[in-house]
Amino acid sequence: MNEKVKVVQYGTGKMSVYTMRYVEEKGGQIVGAIDINPSVIGKDIGEIMGGQNRGVKVTALEDAEKMLKEVKPDICIVTTMSLFKDVKDALMLCASLGINAITTCEEAFFPMNSYPEATKQIDELAKKNNCTITGSGYQDIYWGQLVTSVAGSTQTIKKIKGSSSYNVEDYGIALAKAHGAGLNLKEFEEQVASADNISEEERQDLINKGEFLPSYMWNVNGWLCEKLGLTVESQSQKCVPQTYKEDLYSSTLDMTVKAGDATGMSAVVTTKTKEGIILETECIGKVYSKEDYDKNEWTIEGEPNTTIVVSRPQTVELTCASVVNRIPDVINAKPGYMPTEQIGELNYKVKPLNEYIN
Repeated sequence: MNEKVKVVQYGTGKMSVYTMRYVEEKGGQIVGAIDINPSVIGKDIGEIMGGQNRGVKVTALEDAEKMLKEVKPDICIVTTMSLFKDVKDALMLCASLGINAITTCEEAFFPMNSYPEATKQIDELAKKNNCTITGSGYQDIYWGQLVTSVAGSTQTIKKIKGSSSYNVEDYGIALAKAHGAGLNLKEFEEQVASADNISEEERQDLINKGEFLPSYMWNVNGWLCEKLGLTVESQSQKCVPQTYKEDLYSSTLDMTVKAGDATGMSAVVTTKTKEGIILETECIGKVYSKEDYDKNEWTIEGEPNTTIVVSRPQTVELTCASVVNRIPDVINAKPGYMPTEQIGELNYKVKPLNEYIN
C-alpha cells in the first residue's frame, strides 16, 4: 500500500491521546474523530493531543456516518467503553460501511463466549461488506500471546494461573463504575457481585440474551482456550470487592472513596477443559493507593513450572501501542469478526504502517 493508512478515531478520551499520536508516529494519518461529549465536539484533534492543530475536527456522533462516508478511512479505532453492548453500535456502523475497525473494548477481545448473538450480527455484516472487526489492547500480549508463547515451551500443562492489576483511574469513568469503585459493600453486592450468584444454566441464558456482564478474564480465558486448542467444559466467575484502610480520592469518579468502601474489584474466572487443563485467572481493577502499582503475573503449572512477572507495566501506553501495531494485521485479515488469535502474532512495526499492508 503506497498511501498513508487513513484512520478515524472513535472516542476522544484519555486513550485517544496516545492512539492518535502513535498512528502519526507510525506514518498513518488521522482523517476524522467522533465523540458524544459536547465539550470536545468541534475541537481540532491537535488540541486534544496537546499539540498543533491538524485541521481535523471532532464530529458529533449523529454526523458520524456522513463523515465516515466522506473521508473513507482504512480503519476506525474505537476507544470508548468496556462492554460489547456499549460498542456494538460503533462496530455495526463500521461493518455496515465496509470499514475495518479495532477496539480497546475488553469484552471485544473474545465476545463469542459472552455475547454471541451480537458477535454473529457484526461478523455477518462485516463479511457482507468485506471488512474486518476485532478487539485488541494490553491483553493481546500480556494476557494472550505471552501466555501461549510460554505454553509452547512446556511439555505438559496442568493449570494456567494468571493475575493482573491496573488502576481504574487510567481508563475513564465507565471502566471505574464497571468495577464498582465508589460503592459501599452492600451496593457492591447488589449491583456487582450478585450477578454471579447464579447457576450455570442461568448464566448461559443471560449470555444467549446478551445480558451477561463478563469480567475481563472471562473473554481472555476463551481466547486462550481457542488459541491453545482446548475445549471448554465449564466456566464460572466471582467478583470480590477491594477496599482500603483510608479514604482515597478518585479524580475519575470525582469523589472520595471512603475507607472500607469498594475501591474496585477482583474478578476470578475458572475454566475447566475437556483436556484436563484448568485456567484460573484474576484481574484486579481498583483506585490505587500510594502503595499500589500495576502487575502482571502468569504461572504455567506442569513440566516444567514457569512463572513470568511483569512489574509496573505502563498499561495505557501498552494498550494503545498494541492497537496501533495491529492495524496492518486487521486490514490484511479475512473479512468478519476476527479475534486476534486468528490473525497472527502481534509484532513491532518499525516501518510506516502502510508498508505492511498487502
